[in-house]
Amino acid sequence: MTKDSVTRHPGVLPSQDLRHLIETGAIAADPAVLPDQVQPASLDLRLGTVAVRLRASFLPGKGRTVAERLPEFEMHRFALGSGMVLEKGCVYVVELAENLALPADLSAVTNAKSSTGRLDLLVRVITDDGVEFDRIPAGYSGKLYAEICPRSFSVLVRPGMRLNQIRLRRGQAVLSDAELVALNAEVPLVSGRAVISEGLGFSVDLRPQTGDLLGYRAKPHAGVIDLDRVGAYDPAEFWEELHATSGQLILDPGAFYILVSREAVCIPPGYAAEMAPYLAMVGEFRVHYAGFFDPGFGHAAAGGVGARGVLEVRCHEAPFALEHGQIVGRLVYERMAAVPDRLYGAGIASNYQGQGLKLAKHFR
Repeated sequence: MTKDSVTRHPGVLPSQDLRHLIETGAIAADPAVLPDQVQPASLDLRLGTVAVRLRASFLPGKGRTVAERLPEFEMHRFALGSGMVLEKGCVYVVELAENLALPADLSAVTNAKSSTGRLDLLVRVITDDGVEFDRIPAGYSGKLYAEICPRSFSVLVRPGMRLNQIRLRRGQAVLSDAELVALNAEVPLVSGRAVISEGLGFSVDLRPQTGDLLGYRAKPHAGVIDLDRVGAYDPAEFWEELHATSGQLILDPGAFYILVSREAVCIPPGYAAEMAPYLAMVGEFRVHYAGFFDPGFGHAAAGGVGARGVLEVRCHEAPFALEHGQIVGRLVYERMAAVPDRLYGAGIASNYQGQGLKLAKHFR
């Protein structure tokens, strides 16, 4: 790709532009970025070689680097080597293999990958001068660090593992409600009636069409999960199945749940979406730790008709009665700067295309 062929339109950068940024050094890494890290609208990020156990989560703040703030919070550090356990309830920072030298017109946002979120593994990026998690300002040049907090399960990690991803954008890309209404009229974005207010609303499914399995609740004293082992674990050792026919589920404070949206979601090829992680007005819980939806998710052209959104739900201070069909969050749609040269689920390894209620890929 030549410099002249790079997309200059506002919007989320597609896969072909991400590859150009890698070629020109705006995205660099040690070891070098691998081709399969590039996704339709994002780049997978990899863990480096050393983890630092912290006594508290922190943000460096303006004019401060992560490295100079670490001694204030560091308890101990260790090499990940051939594999180390990150313990449930603890906070760690790992420098990532990738670093950035962004042009002045590009900003970035990061988010956990789907499998990471479904394990209740809180992973957020912090940067030098950072005042927000997962938000990287336009023109940023420097290192990236992952803050990792296993909430439900201890996990075994190694250098090079991909727990989160980065999405780059140029300018303003978010669709207004009026634009979202127009897009939904052109390409239906959800099955059933679209509820559009500051994004596309989605609700929880607590009346399954077949059977009475509503979802799963994480068991409090489960074993360690090796994040490299796919399809290796018995769900019953880590999850309690939730069965009911009442259309209601009472969430326990501090508990973590895997549920599913009532609506099937579609992301057309020229768009990307991000699930808003928390809406204070809908109840005492947070929905969805892994918020990126790539172009082609649930779209017929990518073999994904009927893909529903898996909801990663953590209840906060008070028990909360969740009802079938209750709005629990929203999808914020953004324009792509160009249609990606490959779509989610189309000829690439996509564990969750066409999904319904589904645990992370590590479970049988």
